[in-house]
Amino acid sequence: MTAVRPRTRARRGEGSKLREVILDTAERLLIEARDADAVSMRAIADAVGVTPPSIYLHYADKEALIRAVCERSFAAFDEVVERAGNTTDDPVESLRRRARAYVQFGLDNPEQYRILFMGKAAGVADPIDLSNMPGSLAFLHLVEAVERAIGAGLLRPGLEPFLVATGLWAAAHGMTSLLISLPEFPWPDVDTLVDHVCESMTYGLGRPDQRKQAQP
Repeated sequence: MTAVRPRTRARRGEGSKLREVILDTAERLLIEARDADAVSMRAIADAVGVTPPSIYLHYADKEALIRAVCERSFAAFDEVVERAGNTTDDPVESLRRRARAYVQFGLDNPEQYRILFMGKAAGVADPIDLSNMPGSLAFLHLVEAVERAIGAGLLRPGLEPFLVATGLWAAAHGMTSLLISLPEFPWPDVDTLVDHVCESMTYGLGRPDQRKQAQP
């Protein structure tokens, strides 16, 4: 077994640099293994070139480290989706653009998406406390986007924003996970598929008078 070359002691202010290296390495190993259980703290330490105790100075345990990896990836995901949603003032169109960005993020980053949405969640208590769950901010942004659509009168009054947001998320995740898991299926154009699903859902969530006007 090759001995780990010890790193020199970090100079003042370099601790945050090592923290980022640990995060980058942990994410890479998780992507390669596709299974958090298969990645040990020692393996991460060896890949970084430090001893395990050096990692424990930054992260209490493996669960905390994996959670940090997820939180960083969720922040990048949230930024992409929010940026897409903010390119229009139409609340319903904003939901559609969010869905497009969501699916495209998963296709552009399939292994990161598996870590975030297709594996066991890290550091989630039972029962789940949404405010303490990795990715909660991204979901709350979706709830707010739904609230704006309802407030603008573009969706039925009385709808529960949390329920609607959960349904939209489930639809986006379903499309993304299938596209990632079954690339050999003869899928239609991705944007066309996303638009179709969004149109079907918003039609069903729309006011009855709006649905009558939309009928041929």
